[in-house]
Amino acid sequence: MAEVDHLIASWISSNLPYFLLAFLVIWFIKKHTADIRHRWFAFLSYQLTKEKDAKVEEVKKDLFASLGSITSHDPELRKENAIKILEIGVGTGVNFSHYPNGSHLVVVDPNPYFRKYYNDNRKKFPNIRSEDILVTAGEQMDEVPDKSVDVVVMTLVLCSVSEIEKILQQILRVLVPGGKFYFLEHIREFDPVKYSAREKLQDFLTKSGIWPFLFDGCCLNRDMLDVIKRAGFSKVDGVRFYAPISNFFFKLIKPHLKGIAEK
Repeated sequence: MAEVDHLIASWISSNLPYFLLAFLVIWFIKKHTADIRHRWFAFLSYQLTKEKDAKVEEVKKDLFASLGSITSHDPELRKENAIKILEIGVGTGVNFSHYPNGSHLVVVDPNPYFRKYYNDNRKKFPNIRSEDILVTAGEQMDEVPDKSVDVVVMTLVLCSVSEIEKILQQILRVLVPGGKFYFLEHIREFDPVKYSAREKLQDFLTKSGIWPFLFDGCCLNRDMLDVIKRAGFSKVDGVRFYAPISNFFFKLIKPHLKGIAEK
């Protein structure tokens, strides 16, 4: 027994440099993985949104059509026929073109590496008074005052947040009475009889961690409509539909949810 212990101790001693190297590599990866994923996702999002899909833009145009009819709670903005919008998960700023002229835009995103792309994009829309990104998660956006915005917008964000219920409570907190929440999200396949393969692939890629790793926490198999309906809004109009996505790879996210909830 003593001889076995000696052999083990000897083997550990002779391989100690390799153990230390492995430990340092694991420590480095663990420490910097989130940072690398944030950088990668910001770059990927920029590449994917440089050229907009006209059919998807039509879906957004239809969803945001009623923004122009909203009257602001702020007397000064009312004089300008403008509204105050909070966009959570603004990313590169892909929704600028759908906001009414003169809109005052407050933005939140937990990924600091979107800042450059966002700032470059906002320069193209001088008709929108856009603020600098507040780098924080929507669940923790305490810097945004209570009852301070007319509208909250989220597009393709709830798939990756850690606490959906909490972020919805934050939305209710910052909206003025009668304020509106506009949402557009990809969701779990809602016709598993017809599209069972897509449902199974969504589950596999999400539960295996492959998709969340590649797309910074994004989950393919969530459906948020019931959660939104239970959150405490006075009215929720939401509909599941298949987005007009032509890219074969992204047909995984064709099942979508869009709607407007009112505080």
